[in-house]
Amino acid sequence: MRPAEVWGGPRRRRAATAAAVVLLIALPLLPGAIATGSMRGLVAIPAESLVILLLVAVVPSRRIRVVLAGVFGVFVCLAVVLAAIDRGYDAALGTRFVPLDWPQLGDAYGVLAAAIGALPASAVVAVALALLIATSWALAWAVLRIDVVVRTRPQRGRRTLAAVTGAWIVVAWPAVAFGMTQPVAAAAATSSVGSAVSRSVAALQAREAVAREIADDPYADVAPTDLLSALRGKHVVVAFIESYGRVALEGAGFSAGVNETLDRAEASLTAQGYVARSAWLTSPTFGGVSWLAHATLQSGVWIDSQTAYSEVLGSERLTLSAAFADAGWRTVGVVPSNTQPWPAGRDFYRFDQMWDATNLGYRGPSFGYARIPDQYVWKHLADRELAASPAPVMAEIDLVSSHTPWAPLPELVPWQQVGDGSIYHGQLSGSASANEVWEDPERVQRYYGRSIEYALDAMFSFLENVDGSNLVVIALGDHQPGRIVAGHDAGRDVPISIISQDPAVAEAIAQWDWEPGLRPTRESPVWRMDAVRDRFFAAFGSVP
Repeated sequence: MRPAEVWGGPRRRRAATAAAVVLLIALPLLPGAIATGSMRGLVAIPAESLVILLLVAVVPSRRIRVVLAGVFGVFVCLAVVLAAIDRGYDAALGTRFVPLDWPQLGDAYGVLAAAIGALPASAVVAVALALLIATSWALAWAVLRIDVVVRTRPQRGRRTLAAVTGAWIVVAWPAVAFGMTQPVAAAAATSSVGSAVSRSVAALQAREAVAREIADDPYADVAPTDLLSALRGKHVVVAFIESYGRVALEGAGFSAGVNETLDRAEASLTAQGYVARSAWLTSPTFGGVSWLAHATLQSGVWIDSQTAYSEVLGSERLTLSAAFADAGWRTVGVVPSNTQPWPAGRDFYRFDQMWDATNLGYRGPSFGYARIPDQYVWKHLADRELAASPAPVMAEIDLVSSHTPWAPLPELVPWQQVGDGSIYHGQLSGSASANEVWEDPERVQRYYGRSIEYALDAMFSFLENVDGSNLVVIALGDHQPGRIVAGHDAGRDVPISIISQDPAVAEAIAQWDWEPGLRPTRESPVWRMDAVRDRFFAAFGSVP
């Protein structure tokens, strides 16, 4: 028998009908399977397919049926995308995706490009878009194919639709009554989109609460000179160490190396006259989105979403850096990951000078997402700001050598040889690439620990090589690392240390009961990160 006789005519039509049925059953169930991480979600009857088939069955216009089928395809694909992004957010950030926070996806793409390269990352995005378009088309075709079958044999076709719909209703009732989490009668696509809409509404309501908190600022009318009177004449550096979370000190095997680094540095710094006090802060974010933590610490407002962040940045809320600026300090923002202008640095944080990838003068190799090594950034701050400014400097420095994917890693070089960064050429060959590291979860964890050790050593090399007599460093993590390192049960605590050679600094915060040294313990205080601003103002200035 010839192939044409097998696949032509009735057999081909039956195969097409069977394929359409499979598509209409499986694809609308994908959001549920993605959300639960279980293939069990694919064994159900999708309500969305029944609704669209019933709808097109009563529409006389062919053109309108085509439009409805197309809308259905797009709707299901939107649900799949939302479910996939939500799953990724939960795995990486320990939170749910809010569509209002879509600008964060650009940063996620940046991490992917740094890990596998810009061209492969673009190819991944292009393939994903092509699959979505093909899926939308396939679903629309499947609806129209089944509609043709129903209209060819209207009596039989409508009875079949009615029977399946009745079966869905029959099995749906006990699922609702008994609270089944994976009912046979499913509406996975609708649930995915509906959940995203609900989260967006909740985010808008939270934004209103943030607006009220912004307006209720006890320090808004306090004279800036009174806020920071105990720090006059001192350089103050707020250093965010990327992904420096509690797991770095209390995690698995890699924590031993981090703790050894802290103990070794503490002995060295103590010999130089430094005093440190440490505790824990609870970050508003997990696994990424560092800028939420930066803004929370600076503003004293809990900022756990992009919508809240936008609300705060559009306000006149008093930040730490703005208070320092008003009190006569030269304020500096150092963000080596930035490659574009950042108006918020000038308008909201009130930085007099902003340093980023475009003007730091780095001439060394790029270390993936963390293009510029932390040690180079510290050296630049020391030479171009602290040593050069006639006025005291307040700086926020956002370090990134310990940013995901934690490879490739730089190594420390002699402080006086940092130069323009050319000395780092050749180091890339000594470190595994991100692709190699991420082949094995245990290797990812080891490289995370090594990246934290490097980031801490880079800071300690700064402290050991600058004049610390009028220096206060507030070093803290921005958030925990992703779940691949921190695990699924990790909290959001990060270490914080205040380091200075002036005993008066430690005395000013004595009532905080922070732990002596660079390592907070299990008994150390735990504050929310938004509590720091007000307690800092109260410790080093006036209480309103």
